[in-house]
Formats: sequence, structure tokens, C-alpha cells
Amino acid sequence: MMLALVSAAQTAGDSKKENTPAAQTISDGSKEAAAPVNQLSQDESDRLEGEKRFHSNCSRCHAAPPKFPPRTMGTIVRHMRVRAMLTDQDMKLILRYMTK
Repeated sequence: MMLALVSAAQTAGDSKKENTPAAQTISDGSKEAAAPVNQLSQDESDRLEGEKRFHSNCSRCHAAPPKFPPRTMGTIVRHMRVRAMLTDQDMKLILRYMTK
């Protein structure tokens, strides 16, 4: 009799765990769907920051060139980095802007 009560209590406890909001969020995928939205907004904010840095550092002498392949643009940005005294962060953000 005591064993049946313990078993029933465990079963009731297990069913409560399955109905918790955390378990539902994982099972319905809502948390998984939120990750790409954050990634997209991060990419967009990096691109906008790169555009700002391009205009503050590069547009003094250059108009925005047409989109080049990332490898070509990487070479161009590395060469201009020394002349324009760009930081590593500036270079990465400008490169992201110029290739996206």
C-alpha cells in the first residue's frame, strides 16, 4: 500500500514537471525561434555600425565602392587600415558593411 502511494506521488510529480512553462517553451520551439531574430538584429546592428565607421573614416577620400567579393574587399580594407589608422574593430565592422 505504501509503495503504491509513493509511486502515485512520483507519477503526479512527473506530470507537473512536464506542464511547467519551461518545458512547454522548449517543446513548442519558441525559444529556438527567438535566437535567429537576435542574431539577425546583431548582424544588422554590426552592419549599421560598419556603415557609420566607413563614413567617418573612409568617405573623406572615397565614395562607397560597388560591392566586391569578400576576399577582395578584405585585401582592400587591410591595405587601407594602415593609411587610415583603423583599429581592428573598425576594420571588421567596415568589412562587414562592405560585404553585406
